[in-house]
Amino acid sequence: METKDLLKKVRKIEIKTRRLSNNIFGGEYHSTFKGRGMTFSEVRNYQFGDDVRAIDWNVTARYNEPFVKVFEEERELTLMLIVDVSSSALFGTDNAIKKNIITEISATLAFSALQNNDKVGLILFSDQIELFIPPSKGKTHVLRIIRELIEFKPNLLYGYQKYSHLPSVRWGRLRHL
Repeated sequence: METKDLLKKVRKIEIKTRRLSNNIFGGEYHSTFKGRGMTFSEVRNYQFGDDVRAIDWNVTARYNEPFVKVFEEERELTLMLIVDVSSSALFGTDNAIKKNIITEISATLAFSALQNNDKVGLILFSDQIELFIPPSKGKTHVLRIIRELIEFKPNLLYGYQKYSHLPSVRWGRLRHL
């Protein structure tokens, strides 16, 4: 595939999946952390309705008015895309090959992670691990993952090539791979 065609295809997938990730995942990204958070951020004046357990008693005693501790939620998720690139991914009709659908779904998830400033990694496998891209952040990294999903050709040894050392294959008697 030429570079121009590849860039065109990546851009098309980017536009399509960005719209999907905005619509499908918008507002539904909940944190797994409950409670006050992970990292102390600041102290502010107590306001009606604040949790009494968050009062900073040292600052309150110093200034003779109630202050509460404010915490920032510290979270960073890692999304690992584990994709089957065996020859079964080439199954389908002209319009809907499994490989293209897998690429679009993976791109949608990757762009959703990009919007949430999370890391994305990729593992491509067939009968073995074909490619590993470690998790990282950034649009450039997501576009690299999409490029690999589009143009990666696995080193497949299915059928007679893989089992040609067996006598039953050479004599044409292999029934199950």
